[in-house]
Amino acid sequence: MTLRGRVLPIGGLKEKSMSAHRAGLQTIIIPKDNEKDLEDVPGSVREELTYVLVSHLDEVIEHALGEKDESN
Repeated sequence: MTLRGRVLPIGGLKEKSMSAHRAGLQTIIIPKDNEKDLEDVPGSVREELTYVLVSHLDEVIEHALGEKDESN
């Protein structure tokens, strides 16, 4: 993440997805720039996980904590 809140791409999405699946997670928040890497994740894992693509920290907070800023 940058100082301005932009979410940067990550490495090892396939391995991280498989680990999350083994741990029993159902939803994963990933950088939008990693969308192309989803094709590397095995279909059986991809089908059972929900991926939330984000590009800014505000989106991460909204999805992770379920908070929305109603003032804007």
